[in-house]
Amino acid sequence: MSVDGAVVGEVGAGLMILICAMQGDTEADADKLAAKICKLRIFKDDAGKMNLSVKDSGGGALIVSQFTLAADLRGNRPGFSYAAAPDEGKRLYEYFSSRIVAEGVAVANGIFGADMDVSLNNDGPVTIWMDTATL
Repeated sequence: MSVDGAVVGEVGAGLMILICAMQGDTEADADKLAAKICKLRIFKDDAGKMNLSVKDSGGGALIVSQFTLAADLRGNRPGFSYAAAPDEGKRLYEYFSSRIVAEGVAVANGIFGADMDVSLNNDGPVTIWMDTATL
């Protein structure tokens, strides 16, 4: 991930986590989400089966703030009023990142609120949408 051409965060094998704090989200939600993500068995073992977590595989996590995940699409122009206010979003983003680190996973971050150039080499592909309301 880069800002103005300078790399600010990267990981090798592991996860790219696009995260959006929504209005009403709490630290308890971040705790629950971080724990679940770090335990998901979505990496291949020696037999080629999805049987390893990011921790088991030794992978890292690139955590990208993405408020556009809160898009309200009732009209033709997305609205973002469901997203947490910027100060609260940043606080929860940083808290969530610290919880991933506490789970034993190396973390790289971008710059909250910056216009970033993000690249992903998706090996799999495995893309999973998660909402704390359904965990």
